[in-house]
Amino acid sequence: MSDTPENQPSEHEKSSSASLDTANEQELDEREPAEGGAIALPSNVVGSGALDRLVESARDYAVASTAENTNKAYAADWKHFVRWCRMKGTEPMPPSPEMIGLYLTDLAAPTNGSPALSVSTIDRRLSGLAWNYAQRGFALDRKDRHIATVLAGIKRKHARPPAQKEAILPEDILAMVATLPYDLRGLRDRAILLLGYAGGLRRSEIVSLDVSKDDTPDSGGWVEIIDDGAVLTLNAKTGWREVEIGRGSSDKTCPVHALEQWQHFAKIDFGPVFVRASRDGKRALEARLSDKHVARLIKTTVLKSGIRSELPEKDRLALFSGHSLRAGLASSAEVDERYVQKQLGHSSAEMTRRYQRRRDRFRVNLTKAAGL
Repeated sequence: MSDTPENQPSEHEKSSSASLDTANEQELDEREPAEGGAIALPSNVVGSGALDRLVESARDYAVASTAENTNKAYAADWKHFVRWCRMKGTEPMPPSPEMIGLYLTDLAAPTNGSPALSVSTIDRRLSGLAWNYAQRGFALDRKDRHIATVLAGIKRKHARPPAQKEAILPEDILAMVATLPYDLRGLRDRAILLLGYAGGLRRSEIVSLDVSKDDTPDSGGWVEIIDDGAVLTLNAKTGWREVEIGRGSSDKTCPVHALEQWQHFAKIDFGPVFVRASRDGKRALEARLSDKHVARLIKTTVLKSGIRSELPEKDRLALFSGHSLRAGLASSAEVDERYVQKQLGHSSAEMTRRYQRRRDRFRVNLTKAAGL
């Protein structure tokens, strides 16, 4: 069955890595090695069926060493850099710190009228180049003065505080959920919003959930529902972790009850928890939802619920994203900070504080404590 409109990406969700000269960047470069080509047998070893299968498995593991979205971004970074080199009359390999320094300069202050990239995007582009060179057997020294000094200058001149998405607060999530119908799609989307909010989950963590362990090869975790709530076992960015989601004060706002309702009426007992629905909305399909569905769902329900209605629609859409769920939990949960840190899977309290939009910043007054 063809994709339904609910699974079509919006203009707001297209990657910035592919926004520059997209059509040209998509051209195939016959001189580039295939992905995973760096994994191969030594030249003095004769291939065999068993060894070839091990090579293929090693390539699969190499690809799995970074997240799928990261792999896509790094691939786009490399294509952009290769095209830039060709336009400047040079070759991308072997790595030249001098040329990479000029490339970073052109990203920060383009000479062709293109918009300048943010410092964080430029830094990510450099990471993408280092990763791609490593896959091709080259080492890129990011500390080389031609790279390090240029990047330091870009950061000093252009760096800005990171733009943070607005947190979805308790009254907001209730208003958003209230806009959803009680058909199959509404039950699913209600479970997505409440589970994502209560768990402080990334959108990729939400849609990668399976009903049970090892249901599908692309599983990112599974759910166990018990009397007191739900235990999510997630293969997250920082490794495996458990997220406990307790039952709410009423069925209307309880994330666990919402999940149970969706699984019951959609007859979800194996495979992905959150899947597409048929065009008539009467049955669940087998295909796992994309994480982009979560972002679209948040923006759609924000508009319908009237949150920040004093702003133009374009500005309201720009304020909220998938991260708004995580920021909402971090900003609203009135418990010891360490519990929020554990729920979000952060390695440091400082990272958790970045998600807290309305914390009491002066609860500890060191000025008075110092006698002033």
